[in-house]
Amino acid sequence: MSDESGTPTTLAGSQPTTGSQPTTGPQPTSGSQPTSGPRPEPIRFFGTTWLHHDNGYAWRRLGVSAGSLAAAVAACLVLRFAYEGLTLANTGNLVSLLVVVMFAVCSALAFRHTWDGFGKRPDPERQSSLRGLLTIGFVGSLLAYFFRSLTEAPGEKLHREEYETAREQHEKRTARRTGNPSKKRRRA
Repeated sequence: MSDESGTPTTLAGSQPTTGSQPTTGPQPTSGSQPTSGPRPEPIRFFGTTWLHHDNGYAWRRLGVSAGSLAAAVAACLVLRFAYEGLTLANTGNLVSLLVVVMFAVCSALAFRHTWDGFGKRPDPERQSSLRGLLTIGFVGSLLAYFFRSLTEAPGEKLHREEYETAREQHEKRTARRTGNPSKKRRRA
């Protein structure tokens, strides 16, 4: 219910919500998805628009690619200021070299890990053990996101494969048999 007027709040294509009936999630609108079976998993920044490439999918891809590139450029500027701070502090050439190598290696590893994550589900244990490395190499992750969003929503291929597999399995499970199974002839 809306707080101001006391009238039921309704979403497009859904039933009005009341205090006694909890909603179980978004209701499909006419013609968008089947009412039963698997539902597509939303992708960050894209929701489920990746399924039919509708509702501004192209604009979202453009925005994500521009945003991730802008964030990567801004991050590189911040890292440059940090490097200049090291040189002003006269920490020595070795420390400056180690910092540059550390960020370069961590960014390369983060790029590869993020890129591989778009094609297969990452192992949660490995993901948690690499959290520090991925944090240091955040520029690599941003660049992987940028390059993938030039061709598709990051992770779209993986989500599409999983959704198609789940939909095929659902169709096989719900396929109707013809005839009465109790009148089936038994082989002797």
